[in-house]
Amino acid sequence: MESLSQALKGMIKPEYRKMAEDKSRELLADPLLQKWRARFPFVTDEDLKPHLNAVYQFLKEYKVCTTACPGLADCPHDLQGHYTTIVAERDSGEAKLYDQRTPCKRFKAFEAQSAVHRRIRSFYVDDRALNEGYSHSEILKIDPERASDVAQVFEYVQRTKERGLSPYGLYLQGEHGVGKTFLMCYLLYELAKAELSGVIVYMPDFAEDLKSMFEEPQKLKETIDLLKETDLLVFDDIGAENLNPWLRDHVLGSILNYRMDRKPTFFTSNHDLDTLERHFSFTTRDGEDISRGRRLMERVRPFVQVVTLAGSNKRGLGRSQE
Repeated sequence: MESLSQALKGMIKPEYRKMAEDKSRELLADPLLQKWRARFPFVTDEDLKPHLNAVYQFLKEYKVCTTACPGLADCPHDLQGHYTTIVAERDSGEAKLYDQRTPCKRFKAFEAQSAVHRRIRSFYVDDRALNEGYSHSEILKIDPERASDVAQVFEYVQRTKERGLSPYGLYLQGEHGVGKTFLMCYLLYELAKAELSGVIVYMPDFAEDLKSMFEEPQKLKETIDLLKETDLLVFDDIGAENLNPWLRDHVLGSILNYRMDRKPTFFTSNHDLDTLERHFSFTTRDGEDISRGRRLMERVRPFVQVVTLAGSNKRGLGRSQE
């Protein structure tokens, strides 16, 4: 980008001195600079003259940002998404000026969106809903039949934004494709904007992957600790995993025992709570163990609000709802 020194290059000869002075007067009379000076009335023309190069950059870059911004990806400024500003302060009765780079609105929006994404982790879940975001009206328009059920998710999100985190989550129950996973991604996305961290885990794949972590005990510990500590935890499609005693008692049991009375856990499932308890009571290795299934459900049942989703199968729609 051309600087003022470049613009004035060659004007040091006597015959160009007047042109340089005219350019300086033009900069000092610029309406944008006059608006800036209203914030710093103690700054004089003489104070500004040693900083005319910065003034030139400030005026030029700000005008590009406000009248002809080509978008963040094509930002022409030296530091992408930032424009030059000038700050003035008094020091022992004298005006001290210095320039700095200030982020523009587009850069701030990009950073805010990136921060949302950094707060959410997904394991084996199609996270398009986490990356795109959806509006209330867009969700309801997809299938008005489930509006009253979906409203409970909206209410939970709004209540959490207003009152903060509670130890109670949601249990979304319904047939394949009605939008359970999508709604949990929506919940995580909305609450990540309120600076809450979240993790969503697709249980069938997670259960299989845990087996490989036997060889990496540190990775296993870090994974379980992450699920314990995150603000919002979603077990997606629970009840569809291939259950073994270790997964039930030492992984799920440990995580849920830690989180109950502390932080909310959310579930999506094709099963109701009674059917899920029967699922937890049977493992491929030990067969039926009703007491252990009931013990695990004692860490689920009291801490969830059940939402039964009806409606048609949403899979295959352009903007995925499951």
